[in-house]
Parts: sequence; structure tokens; C-alpha cells
Amino acid sequence: MRLNFIFLLVFLGLNSCSEQEARAPITFSNSNGLLSTISVLKEINKAEETKIKNYIKKDSLHRYISSPNGFWFRYIVKNESDTVSPVKGDIVQISYDLLDLNDQIIYSKETNGVKEYVVDKEDFIPGLQAGIKLMKEGESMKFIIPSFNAFGVLGDEKKIGMNTSIISRITLININKDE
Repeated sequence: MRLNFIFLLVFLGLNSCSEQEARAPITFSNSNGLLSTISVLKEINKAEETKIKNYIKKDSLHRYISSPNGFWFRYIVKNESDTVSPVKGDIVQISYDLLDLNDQIIYSKETNGVKEYVVDKEDFIPGLQAGIKLMKEGESMKFIIPSFNAFGVLGDEKKIGMNTSIISRITLININKDE
């Protein structure tokens, strides 16, 4: 009897070690949602680009340059004598404002004050991060920045709305070279 009991336990033990079969997922996702999101974002970018090009067309007295970084700019004050631009790690002092595409001030230079910014080592508006590296000490430039290079889908959650292109007039006051 005892022997039968041992055989029964061994038999049950060996049968219970069978491989478990994977269950099929209850839900599955497909890429349709992602594709529709991409499609919507492309439409938003296209609409923003149209607004920016219309703004530039209205400002026919000035020549804007299209940056490979996705923004447009023009010089307000150009420094012809200096050749030094800030590079990663330099500490720059800037004064800037932010406007909408109707030239309405969102944040003034007075509100922002003079900002010290460590080039490419601090979080800042992506379009301005790239734009500052084009500038020389004493220059002032006007940047038109699409939302994907500014505050993105969410805006700044204060005064700048979702998917909003911005304009910034920025002056590079000083460059302290990283040594």
C-alpha cells in the first residue's frame, strides 16, 4: 500500500511537469492609431509652415533665412567685425522676448530679464538653443520657430498654447568662453 502511494506521487509529479502553453493576448494593438497620429501631426506642421510663410511674406522689407534646424531667422543688428560664436559649454547672457505670429508679446524682455544660459548643457527652447550658436556677441536676431522646435504639443502650460509657433527677438549680450 505504501509502495502504491509512492508510485502515485511520482506519477502525478512527472505528469504535472508538462510545459505550459502560452495564452493568446486578450487585446492586441495595431499601428493604425500611430499612423493616424503621424498623419495629424503632419497636417499640423503643414498648417504651421503655411502660417509662418505668410508671416514672412507680409514682412517683405526683411530677408529671412531658413535654417536646416527647422526655423527661420533674420538679423536685426549684425556684428560684421567679430567671428566668434558660442559653442557647447560657453556661458552666454541673452535678452529675449517671445511673441505670437500676430506680433503680440507673450513674454517681454522685461519679464524674462537677462538670462545666463550654458550652451547645449541646459534645457531651453530647442529652436533658440540652435539659433544662439549662429549669433555673435552684440547681435540681435529675430527667430520664427515652429511649435515642434518651441514648446511642442503641450505649449508651456501657461500663456503659450498647444502646437503654437513663436517668434523671439533675442540679443546676445556676452559670451564667456568655456576654458
